[in-house]
Amino acid sequence: MPSRLDNPTVVRASEEQMDDVKSQVVIGMDPHKRSVTIEVMTADETVLGGGRYATDEGGFAEMERYVSRFPDRVWAIEGCSGIGHHVAIRLLAAGEEVVDVPPKLSARARVFATGQGRKTDATDAHSIALVGTRMTGLRPVVNDEQLAVLRLLVDRRRSLGEEHTRKTSQLHQLLLELIPGGAKRDLSAAQAKALLAKVRPRDLVGKTRRRVAAELVADLERIYARKKEANKELTELVKATGTTLLDLHGIGPTGAARLLVEVGDITRFPNKAHFASWNGTAPLDASSGDQVRHRLSRKGNRQINRVLHTMARVQLRNPTEGRAYYDRKKADGKAPMEAMRCVKRRLSDIVFQTMLNDAVRATGATTNRGTRTGPGGQRGDDSDSSAAGSQPHTNSSDKSLPGPARQHPRTPLPAAS
Repeated sequence: MPSRLDNPTVVRASEEQMDDVKSQVVIGMDPHKRSVTIEVMTADETVLGGGRYATDEGGFAEMERYVSRFPDRVWAIEGCSGIGHHVAIRLLAAGEEVVDVPPKLSARARVFATGQGRKTDATDAHSIALVGTRMTGLRPVVNDEQLAVLRLLVDRRRSLGEEHTRKTSQLHQLLLELIPGGAKRDLSAAQAKALLAKVRPRDLVGKTRRRVAAELVADLERIYARKKEANKELTELVKATGTTLLDLHGIGPTGAARLLVEVGDITRFPNKAHFASWNGTAPLDASSGDQVRHRLSRKGNRQINRVLHTMARVQLRNPTEGRAYYDRKKADGKAPMEAMRCVKRRLSDIVFQTMLNDAVRATGATTNRGTRTGPGGQRGDDSDSSAAGSQPHTNSSDKSLPGPARQHPRTPLPAAS
């Protein structure tokens, strides 16, 4: 039997009301690896029930039997890209409708609902249900096999890169003790093998150190082969999606795949400013009085921020429009890091527009008024600003975080009868 949620701050329905519900409800879920806690809520925020269930087959079947009394239901699950992914996928396979609740939103709702930061599974499920009931624009979860495969492979490619970096650092440490001055920074496995061939230590410690270094070189050769194969597979899969991200200077198969799996539906962002806020390239307004200034934002999706940073570094190393823009910003008095942040914001706008164009081309999406999605991201926006090229007409690089999103209001859930 499900354990009842014990939260005296919410209004609960009677058993008769629960059995008579025919309107849509939101089921908030606080997921864990081996258990989940749910709460069923109506549009007027009346709690109809809930409970705690195991995530094995028996517990999942018991939860499905419990919610079957609410035929019109929507599941709001926290962290569908993380710990809630395994439950969300199972619900989608069962034909359920699922939306993703960002943990930050549920945390804020929990503070406002309880008046404090008290955190239990019951209060978490309640705050998640509140977000699902109140908020518009929550990202619907879809079971896209193509993106699921991309996520698995790009995560594997990242782990290979991290392993390569770690073993290279260990190799450099050993070579510094075997060779006076060590080896150069950008060292390949073949170059390291050639260096080791010239080293002939006579003491036991030196021989052991050389043997361990040779083992690390062999590991690096295997990792390099796996990275090469992973890049080839990612390139084929990314091209199969029809995206044009690979046409942008500085984005490789890993970066394009990371953008696709993390962003999902690009049209969920009202405009390019909200996309920049989400990926952390929009500066924070730190103005005070007559002093107008902005500071670095350390918020946002750090993986996408890293993709944009890599893209910016590649462009700065080559005679590109990004390099020219960087030089102009420095000529205007910007410090090197400030100019780099401006480049990253500009590249964020370009990536946003590229993905938006891909989505429009793939779906042929039109608004109710028959106009295509505008370049600013808002449907029907026909402004002249465009970030599709290397030089957008508007200078958004110094703009701070955007204001509230102008979302289309979601039809409110009807109250329980």
